Amino acid sequence: MKILVTGGAGFIGSHTVVELYKAGFEVVVIDNFSNSTIDVIAGIEKILNVPIKYFSVDCNDSGILEKIIEYEKIEGIIHFAAFKSVNESINEPLKYYNNNINSTINVLNAMKKTGVKNLVFSSSCTVYGQPEDVPVTELTSRKQATSPYGNTKSICEDIISDTVESRPGIKAVALRYFNPVGAHESGFIGELPLGIPNNLVPYITQVASGKLDKLTIFGGDYNTIDGTCIRDFIHVVDLAKSHVASIKYLNELSNSNFYDVFNIGTGKGYTVLELINRFEKVNKIKLNYLIGDRREGDTEQIYGCVTKAKDILDWKAELTIDDMLRDAWNWQKKYCLK
Repeated sequence: MKILVTGGAGFIGSHTVVELYKAGFEVVVIDNFSNSTIDVIAGIEKILNVPIKYFSVDCNDSGILEKIIEYEKIEGIIHFAAFKSVNESINEPLKYYNNNINSTINVLNAMKKTGVKNLVFSSSCTVYGQPEDVPVTELTSRKQATSPYGNTKSICEDIISDTVESRPGIKAVALRYFNPVGAHESGFIGELPLGIPNNLVPYITQVASGKLDKLTIFGGDYNTIDGTCIRDFIHVVDLAKSHVASIKYLNELSNSNFYDVFNIGTGKGYTVLELINRFEKVNKIKLNYLIGDRREGDTEQIYGCVTKAKDILDWKAELTIDDMLRDAWNWQKKYCLK
């Protein structure tokens, strides 16, 4: 089975390409390299010891997208390609609405024109907004997202659901995942933010390496055990495997129309301070950090119940928080300090 991975040179996409190949799938990558580099493709090839077929293409170019799907005889699509910074989306909402929503519509239109049946969509726990109770389940009501980025995920979920309802033969799942961290154990691929990182762990590793002077924790007065936000951190390799499990599940379904959503996480929450302390202990490094003001768009605490993914997709997270932080630091040392 040949799978098209949009945004396949990104953080999660690149690790998913590796796991797809290991599971016996053929993979074609498209990426416009707006938030990644060609070095990522080289890193994947080092891990797999095979050449990776890729196209430097933007998903908003619907004509080229359709041609690639037809030429490569694609049988399923995993759609990652999107802008992903909560903070940037607050400052540039139109950029996010234009890119994230239009690219998803283009993927669905291309599926209609080419006959591709299976879609796995990269969604986010941000669709739950600030939940009243945790852990959230897939039955937890979606709330108004705290950022335009999160809102694009809710809108795209609805677009996909409506499309499945109206079009015979389409099967799709949306994976609502929590906070992906870590890197491949080889150190050949990992999270490579261009410019100043927006996510916590890359910021931590860059402070640890001396690339950045200090880490600012956004808010120390939340209603949590130490005043800092709580998140469900998941190793990116575990997350990648959930996409493999999802495409297998869709391929085996006899339904002509199908749509569902799954939480993808560990089911356990850590505060920001707990994560920092764990990083220092695991990697024997002291971090320079301080407590700053709250950041607009941040949710106080969120972590998920992941029983549904275990029961239906036969998937569960296996790697620990120590694995995540050790692999993230190994990536920083091996790639970013070379």
